[in-house]
This record gives sequence, structure tokens and C-alpha cells, in this order.
Amino acid sequence: MRKFAAVLFVLFLLTTQSSFAQVDSIGLKETMQQLDKALLQKDETVLRSVLHKDLSYGHSNGWIQSKSDILNDFKNGKLTYNNIENNSSAIIVITKDYATVKTNTDAEGVVNGTAFKLTLHIMQFWVKTKKGWQLIARQSAKPS
Repeated sequence: MRKFAAVLFVLFLLTTQSSFAQVDSIGLKETMQQLDKALLQKDETVLRSVLHKDLSYGHSNGWIQSKSDILNDFKNGKLTYNNIENNSSAIIVITKDYATVKTNTDAEGVVNGTAFKLTLHIMQFWVKTKKGWQLIARQSAKPS
């Protein structure tokens, strides 16, 4: 009887942990969608909530933006996104505290008055805070 109870307890723990991981991954995917939508719509309120205060947002040309850079560049018109399409995304690692995600993305927009259309490989690092999932690091690269 003790062994049976122990097995049930272990199964309960495994089931509970996997359901928490599913909830976290669903929340992360929703936050990723919120970020893309906020970048397209220049939604400062959403950007403030999903971008971590210590953000490092790396572009494929070597340009690095902080959270305040992103917010200011949208306000002054330096950067506008017209389309962001994630063709594939995969959560590489997810824990209760952080997640690593890779995406293959097509992006279109205008930077400093010049239009761009890029296909990118993107690596994102998300942290779970009291505010929810927040992007703390991102780096993109053009496919070779």
C-alpha cells in the first residue's frame, strides 16, 4: 500500500509540474504575440510591460537598442515596422524563471527613411517577473 501511495504521489507531482510548464509556455507565446503587435502598432503601454528594463535588443546589422531606445525611436519616427511574420518559432528552454526562444521571421519596415524587407533568424531570452514574461535579450541574424 505504501508503494502504491508513493507512486501516486510521484505521478501527481509530474502531472502538476507539466501542467505548470504548459501554462507558462502558453503565457510566453501570448506575450510574444503581444510584443509583435505592439511593435507594429507602436503601443507604448504594451512595450513598457513586455520589455525588461535591462533589455538588449540586437539587430542583424549590429545595431543594439535598449528599452528606452525602442520607445524613443518609435516616438521620433526613426523606426517603423509594417509587417512581422514569424514563420516558425520554437521554445528551446522554459523554466519557471526564464525561457529561450528561436524564430524564423520576415520583417518589413522603415528605418531612418529607408525601407527594409528582411528574413531573420532570431534568438530571444525571456525572464519571468512579477509583471509576467519580459524580453531581456534578443539578437537577430540574416540567414547565410
